[in-house]
Amino acid sequence: MAYWFKRKYRQVKRVLDYLPIIWKGYDFDYRYAIDLFKHQLIRTSNFMESDRAYAIDSDMRAKRIKTAIELLDKVYDEEYGMEYMDQIKDIYGDNVLDHWFEDTGNNDGSSFLRYEYEKWDNCEEVEQTKNRLFKQSKEKQIRAEKLVWKFISHNIRGWWD
Repeated sequence: MAYWFKRKYRQVKRVLDYLPIIWKGYDFDYRYAIDLFKHQLIRTSNFMESDRAYAIDSDMRAKRIKTAIELLDKVYDEEYGMEYMDQIKDIYGDNVLDHWFEDTGNNDGSSFLRYEYEKWDNCEEVEQTKNRLFKQSKEKQIRAEKLVWKFISHNIRGWWD
C-alpha cells in the first residue's frame, strides 16, 4: 500500500516537472519535440547519477547521455550553421553583416534586406566569401546533425538502469 502512494507521488511530481516544457511547446515545430526528448534525457541522466541507480556503470551511462545533450544543444542551437557569421566578421570586420530594411517603393510594405558590405567597393568579393562560408557552415551543420543521431542511436539502448 505504501508503494502505491509513493508511486502516485512520483507520478504527480513527474507531471509537474514536464508541465512547463509542455505548456511552452507547440505542435508545428520539431524543435519542441527535441526539447521534450532532451528534457527526458536530462531526467534519465540525473537518475543514473543518483544513489537510486542500480547499474554498476550508471555513471558512465550518465556521461554519455550528457554528451548527447551537449551535442543536441550545439546542433539545434545552430552553432555550426551560424559559424559563417563569425568567420566573415573575422575577415571583413564586425560591421560587415550590419543590415537594414529598404522599402521597395511598391507602397505595399515590402522591403529589401540590405547589408553594410553592399556599399563597399569589394562587395562582390564579400558576397562570394559570405556565400561560400554559408554553404560550408550549412554542410557542417548537416554533418553534425547526422552525427548526433548516430551517437544517440548507437548508445540509447544502454541508457537504462
